[in-house]
Amino acid sequence: MTSIIKVTPLLGALDTGTAVCYLLKVDQYTLLLDCGLDVTKLSEFTARIMQHTNNINAVLVSFPDVDHIGALPYLYGTLGLDCQIYGTVPVYNMGQMFLYDYYQSKNSSEDFNIFSLDHVDNVFDHFQQIKYSQTLTICPGISITPYAAGHMIGGTMWKIMKDDEEDIVYAVDFNHKKERHLNGALFNNIIRPSLLITDAYNATFEYKKRRKRDQELISTILETVRQDGNVIIVVDTAGRVLELMQLLEQLWRNAESGLSAYSLALLNHVGYNVVDFAKNMLEWMSDTVTKQFEEQRSYPFHFKHLNLCHSLQELEKIPSPYVLLTSMADLSCGFARNLLAVSAETKENCIIVTQRTKPDTLASKLLSNAINNTIDITIGKRVPLEGKELEEHLNSVAKKQQEVEKMEVEEEGEESDEEQEDDQALVQRHDVPIPEETHNKKSFFKQHKVYPMFPFHEEKLKWDEYGEFIKHEHFRIDEEPIKEEEMETEKVKPVSTAPAAPTEIPTKCVTSRIKTQVNCKVKFIDFEGRSDGESIKRILALVLKPRQMVIVHGTPDASRHLAEFCRDSKDMGVSQIFVPGIGETVDATSERHIYQVKLKDALVTAAKFSRANDAELAWIDAVIDIQLNAEKEQVAMLEPMTNKPSHVPVFINEPRLSNLRQTLIKSGIQAEFNGGVLVCNNKVAIRRNASGTIQIEGTVSDDYYKIRSLLYSMYAII
Repeated sequence: MTSIIKVTPLLGALDTGTAVCYLLKVDQYTLLLDCGLDVTKLSEFTARIMQHTNNINAVLVSFPDVDHIGALPYLYGTLGLDCQIYGTVPVYNMGQMFLYDYYQSKNSSEDFNIFSLDHVDNVFDHFQQIKYSQTLTICPGISITPYAAGHMIGGTMWKIMKDDEEDIVYAVDFNHKKERHLNGALFNNIIRPSLLITDAYNATFEYKKRRKRDQELISTILETVRQDGNVIIVVDTAGRVLELMQLLEQLWRNAESGLSAYSLALLNHVGYNVVDFAKNMLEWMSDTVTKQFEEQRSYPFHFKHLNLCHSLQELEKIPSPYVLLTSMADLSCGFARNLLAVSAETKENCIIVTQRTKPDTLASKLLSNAINNTIDITIGKRVPLEGKELEEHLNSVAKKQQEVEKMEVEEEGEESDEEQEDDQALVQRHDVPIPEETHNKKSFFKQHKVYPMFPFHEEKLKWDEYGEFIKHEHFRIDEEPIKEEEMETEKVKPVSTAPAAPTEIPTKCVTSRIKTQVNCKVKFIDFEGRSDGESIKRILALVLKPRQMVIVHGTPDASRHLAEFCRDSKDMGVSQIFVPGIGETVDATSERHIYQVKLKDALVTAAKFSRANDAELAWIDAVIDIQLNAEKEQVAMLEPMTNKPSHVPVFINEPRLSNLRQTLIKSGIQAEFNGGVLVCNNKVAIRRNASGTIQIEGTVSDDYYKIRSLLYSMYAII
């Protein structure tokens, strides 16, 4: 049965952004494919996704970086999304590291209120971890299977199956090449899909060969540190940084490289956790890493030369010159932005950008400007509140605390009133009264002595979502009485009436705009870890060969270039190629003459259903009425007809004569094949003609009608 498939890009289509988010609708089920964060487009993104929040059944996450999961805390914490999230184990672990580092970097430099750390924890409470090639049913008739995509640890290409017929593949940002810490993407199980959703981000981009790229990095580092300059390599938090850490650690361990005399450091808020997670996920890494661990019993991420720092104060203890890996990759916030303002003016220093970013980011502006130009950098930092601001803040906190305590007192008062009413009711009926006349009555039989019931008061237990309330008096330990001698000698301490100091010092964000003269060297050395344009074209034409394609995540020129290549390719045989923009919905249904309709309740109630295999069928006579739903989409409604025309009964099913024979034998009728004809009780003959229709012949008798009714029971007659 063909499904109705619709794809709607919410972020990352025909634009220069790096964040991606797409809606995939398969019949009545809606899946959210990734959910990246673009702060500059947050209001437009919110308006688009709010129309679908209540209909999303599941979220599929491909990579752990902010461009793929950054908006999930906002959706779950603010917009009220509440559904299961599916991703691999490394995406679960490293995704938390990405979001924690992003939040702390943003919050330390500005008043960041898009989401909080509690919202991040809420997201990963909805997370279900799965392994590569593990098939999981997430909705009735819909199953998902993740496959390795390269690029980042745990990176995924998703295969979505509908009723084991329609296979949809979502593959963006994949990398087919093997790297130091990761294997390449595997395409064996996603060949010739019904629909392929892929990206054109690198469709027109060509990479340098790995050896030339590594040699350029090594020569740049050596040239800089030998001039007593520092090398600042801006990277992500927990994704591509693993490849660079492996490369630099190997260089520092090699005595011939001449780098062991210089310092190597990693600076971000979660550096220790990133390295610790990497040590425990070796099975998700390349065969080289696994073999090294099995044969040599050495942890590839047990670094001897890499120093882990979490603050600028810790970095100051590292002797110069040094090579530093720090986040964020686009210089939008974090330690990298703060270090740029200090290091850019020194001509001996060098800043290496490892990823392409949007044109409006600081990293992009830094690469586009020539050396000796001036750039404006907005630096934010948090300072403690003082004077009147501190007093106002403490007063507002005290006022809120008083309101909370007042509400708690009122709730306790209401509960105590209820308890008093219950106690009074128990006092009134504490005994079972025994009428006096029952004692005076004489009976022929001996009467047993009757006693009244003593009162029993069952105390009500109070609880909330965390469990039963604890009574402190049950756990209180009686203190020994203090001796008079000790009381005389003990000094009486004066009780302070000053307000208690807050546990956290209240701060505010102060921003300053700095004009920095860029005297240092600035280089772009690609460590993105994605397939280049030529490789993408070969994979599509010679390996995947999809029947239909939806091209997303790329500039307009790159998207059109890839679409034209696929249309002109004779090897692909693709029937349709869609290049939608943001907010544009494309109908990727393979059959053109299939429509989705809704039935009125009166029509469903009046329909008479007949069962055929696993389906129930009914004949209806209705009129189509086109209406608009809440999402302002046209929906076809079927309304019952007033004058229903008559119709010839339709027999649905293709029963086999062998199955019919078994049914007849169970009903006590002798049935044997004779020359392809099923002879029943030597009175009735059943055969299948050249057109496939079953014919029944025989004398009019009780056996004939019984056999005919058994034959009819194998059909769904509507």
